[in-house]
Amino acid sequence: MTAADGAPVRVGVFGLLGSGNLGNDGSLEAVLGYLRAEHPEAVVDALCGGPEAVTTRFGIPATRLHWYRGEYRTASRAGAVAAKGVGKLVDVFRTAAWVRRHDVVIVPGMGVLEATLPLRPWGFPYSLFLLCASGRLLRTRVALLGVGAATIGDRATRALVRWSARLAAYRSYRDAQSRDAMRAMGVDTARDEVHPDLAFALPTPRASAPADPSAPPGPVCLGVMDFHGGNDDRARADEIYRRYLDGTVRFVRTLAEEGRAVRLLTGDDCDASVVAAILDAVDSPLVTAAEPSSLADLMKEMAAADTVVAIRYHNLICALKTGTPVLALCYAAKSDALMAEMGLGAYCHPAREVDADRLLEQFRALEKHSAELRRTLTERNLDAARQLERQFDSLTAALFPAADHAPTLRKAP
Repeated sequence: MTAADGAPVRVGVFGLLGSGNLGNDGSLEAVLGYLRAEHPEAVVDALCGGPEAVTTRFGIPATRLHWYRGEYRTASRAGAVAAKGVGKLVDVFRTAAWVRRHDVVIVPGMGVLEATLPLRPWGFPYSLFLLCASGRLLRTRVALLGVGAATIGDRATRALVRWSARLAAYRSYRDAQSRDAMRAMGVDTARDEVHPDLAFALPTPRASAPADPSAPPGPVCLGVMDFHGGNDDRARADEIYRRYLDGTVRFVRTLAEEGRAVRLLTGDDCDASVVAAILDAVDSPLVTAAEPSSLADLMKEMAAADTVVAIRYHNLICALKTGTPVLALCYAAKSDALMAEMGLGAYCHPAREVDADRLLEQFRALEKHSAELRRTLTERNLDAARQLERQFDSLTAALFPAADHAPTLRKAP
């Protein structure tokens, strides 16, 4: 793939990548897989939160997203506040200089147009706006590819997100409600497409053999999260966390008392504190913790389990992709939408109001219908793979030189 002057097309990837969130890195992995398969001549680098981790794992050059190294630390002293303010100004020029070096910039998936977790407007929304504005001014095509969105209450955050979306050259969403949310916030979405989350394009580990109905129940994977609610829950964040943790501990303790092995899984570095709290509260050799470093690691754990209970969005995707029945602790509408799309809409539980008795009741219903749910997931995963083939063909047609690549529909696996 070459530009009009015959030089290789320069592609940038942008986001909170390499920062410890496995879902974000999984989205990047899916996009890099697409680029290497369909556009192998492209020269790719990143502007991201964890450049060292991205370079080490994915083998591409990477630049730090923020000039100020303390960007993710709370600034309390005057010097730190001033440095962070200066950093915001410097980042205007750093972002523009980086964008100028590229023909195309891709924001790979992630919930970049939502505020379902605590978020300040001068954080990532500001960075995304700088990217999209730079792309428009410098005529670099910016793609928001398979992203998540939700209606945002905070006026400043909403304005930055709305303008970022308007300035992007290409937009697609990971569910219909994301597109609806952007339309509700004043973005013309008439030409925007909806496809499954990019993580559904990742390789799936070999599934374990079907369980012997006469054998004792197998292990349960529990995906945890350092969950304190979203942007609108700051006043009761501690209460939400305590209720989530107490309900989860009671659920795990009951399973252990019944002789079930429980494997604790994380999706972000910050979730380790929740794992430690559960292990401290439930003193049983049946409760163990994994240390996944990728979505592939998560999928391997889940493929070996009978059932999964999870809260993080990409933990849910990993379970669904492996065909393992999963019960979702839902903290945002995106999780409910995902479960409904994959045929498991009946197996959702509110993360803000965890009721251990009700959770156990839903869990037992999930296990009772496990065989039919696995068949449903097999069908839905095939459909997701076909849709993502079309997503990548659409991206090629929209962003890359038409002279080199006419859009063709590849055969889905």
